[in-house]
Amino acid sequence: MRAGAAHRADRPDTGEESEGAGSELFRELARMVAALAEFQGLRSFALPYPGLAQRALDRTVMHCLDVGETPPRSLPELWEWCRTKPAGDPLFAVPASLVTPGATLVHPVRMPTRSCLEVASHGPDGGVAAQACALLGDLEARCGTGERYRQCRSFLARHPVVHQQDRFGPGWSKAVWSRVKDLYGPLPESLLVDGDFLRCPSCGLPALPQDRAMPVPGRSATDTDIWCEGEECPRDDPLQLIREPEQTWILRSSLRTFLALPHRTEEAVRDALDRAGIDHEALSGPLSAYRLRDTGPGIVDIQVYDRLQPALLAAHLADSAPLADRTLVVVPDALAGRDGYRGAFTDALPSLLRDRLVLTTPVGLVPALGRARREEKNDA
Repeated sequence: MRAGAAHRADRPDTGEESEGAGSELFRELARMVAALAEFQGLRSFALPYPGLAQRALDRTVMHCLDVGETPPRSLPELWEWCRTKPAGDPLFAVPASLVTPGATLVHPVRMPTRSCLEVASHGPDGGVAAQACALLGDLEARCGTGERYRQCRSFLARHPVVHQQDRFGPGWSKAVWSRVKDLYGPLPESLLVDGDFLRCPSCGLPALPQDRAMPVPGRSATDTDIWCEGEECPRDDPLQLIREPEQTWILRSSLRTFLALPHRTEEAVRDALDRAGIDHEALSGPLSAYRLRDTGPGIVDIQVYDRLQPALLAAHLADSAPLADRTLVVVPDALAGRDGYRGAFTDALPSLLRDRLVLTTPVGLVPALGRARREEKNDA
């Protein structure tokens, strides 16, 4: 275990409300949606339902009977509930201090929302995010050296989708591909549009038109017309079309969300540190994490995330209790600028960690470091 995650913090005041039966059901449904989307998509199910789906349906029926709500009659009806009933619906009543009330689990294009994957990662076993960490941990062990692992990790982050032609392009490494290819699989039918594959020009992740029809060439699609796994991407350029999907491999879903998606923010962090002349080293392990050098007596780490739900991010960090004297938690500027995002993050932290975990952005990183150093001098 690396130095940043050796023990849990004492949490007499976590800032997090206890979960009721509705909240627990919401998380179970999130895990069901995430699991089924990974293996078979969310568009059609036939009897008998998969075991985890049947259990979630049964539990939903029992919860509805307990609270006096008419229960869903089938799994397709339950999918519709996951699409239309948000976290704040009386059926779930998830505390607003834990998940934003409007968050749903299934997008209208029948794919899991990012909030769904983050909710599915909340809890003792870490869910989907823990799956990504386990895959990267296995990769690190197989690589043998830190440099090999960093090369492989960088490849995964930069290439959520790989086409046969990429293997003949400049910079392709057969050695790297041989180590990471088992983390890729064929494109699922649920991500194809008229037999072709579309990806977002901003995040590089899969994209789908809302109406499941191929966009008209030359017409720019608005954000409301298009879903992509990044969900938050501005699109000044048209979607990228990849034909011959049988010659294309896609990174596992958990790694696309929890490794490839934060990669742009991680690159912005490194650029900001390099421009400011701040020396740093990558920490081993699955996290996008760095330790700053020459920071004086205190240990200062940086961890990079791209999470829509600030309270769940705070809960994750509190449960992995960094040992660094101060950890700067960097998220995209657009997220940190959302109304209430910073406050929800801070409020969800245990009081003992609020001075040690500081939320910032790539733009605010260097000023945040300056403030931290001034505070250390004042405390000395």
